[in-house]
Amino acid sequence: MPDRPLRIGLNLVYLNPESGGAGRYARELIRALQTVEPGTALTAFVSSEVPDDVIEGDWPAPIDFVRLPVTVTHGPPGNFVLTMGSQWGVVPWMAARRRLDVVHGLANITPLAAPRVATVVTVLDLIWMRFPETLDRRATAGMKLTTPPSARRATRVIAISEAAKADLVATLGLAPERIDVTPLGFRLDAQVAPEPEAALRARYELGDAPVVLSVAQKREHKNLAGLVRAVASLADRRVMLVLPGSPTPHEAELRALAAELGIADRVRFPGWITNAELEGLYALADVFVLPSFEEGFGLPILEAMGRSVPVACSNVSSLPEVAGDAAELFDPRSVESIAAAVERLLGDADRRAELVRRADARLVEFTWERTARATLASYRRAIAQRRARA
Repeated sequence: MPDRPLRIGLNLVYLNPESGGAGRYARELIRALQTVEPGTALTAFVSSEVPDDVIEGDWPAPIDFVRLPVTVTHGPPGNFVLTMGSQWGVVPWMAARRRLDVVHGLANITPLAAPRVATVVTVLDLIWMRFPETLDRRATAGMKLTTPPSARRATRVIAISEAAKADLVATLGLAPERIDVTPLGFRLDAQVAPEPEAALRARYELGDAPVVLSVAQKREHKNLAGLVRAVASLADRRVMLVLPGSPTPHEAELRALAAELGIADRVRFPGWITNAELEGLYALADVFVLPSFEEGFGLPILEAMGRSVPVACSNVSSLPEVAGDAAELFDPRSVESIAAAVERLLGDADRRAELVRRADARLVEFTWERTARATLASYRRAIAQRRARA
């Protein structure tokens, strides 16, 4: 039986309309925490940029939102100091006044000193340490200043995969017994009708060609360059590669590479697309590929599996943990390996069907309710450790 419902503070200052996967993590975890332990009291510390759908969300229970007068995406000179001061100074003070049991930073930052409350921090990944171009220079510098001390001073640390935990131990020198692994979950949004295939094929000039889809940020660690090279080497010269997502400076390099390899007419960069367009692309895709060198978890794999698209992905970092036996694995540093995996799936309908069947069983292992239960267990460990020290 669980202990009494907890009084939990969530540091959501980072949440803004462009929070991406970290924003999805917060929304899903909040709902799941309230569902698996009704009576849980949540206080959410947010910035002035918090999205309306968070404040006005149809949550299972009320949430005490505390707006801090700070911003995270912009601000005057010295704004970083003000924002960090609110998270490292104001949040623990307000948590003590509200008699919270624990404060959890969901995106790398938690109070360094909180004498009257346990602290937990989720370190989503350390990709920015090896691939600093993943974030802009200001954001990377901020991560370097805030993430290591938050992880070292927190009562407990949450990693979202075993690979991420191993990285925290090896890179930051954290004791493995301080780290809890809480894999992320998967849930399809309220059904969005996919845009018709014929309309999408016409819009993006796909003809009737086989389509390889990769939904990933256009950043170097995603290894989209390796995927472009792999598609260029395929025997079937009709195959189209579709890379949706907001443009980044790296996209120009990918376009130049496609032109250099002579396949500029076979690679599409749709940019920002609607949910209906995205669902339509999943529906028409023959294969989904995630060729990343490193991922904290690899949620796009589950997103594709949930839409019955056969998956091929890297055999490194956290991706094999997520994919299990339900994906075609390859060496992301070998163009030949990527191409062989893609070619096998495109040419073998039975293999595609087999992976889709396995994916259905795999998805059962990843629910947000499981994430919430594991997170609550981490909170209670942190609370017990703080009390033991006191």
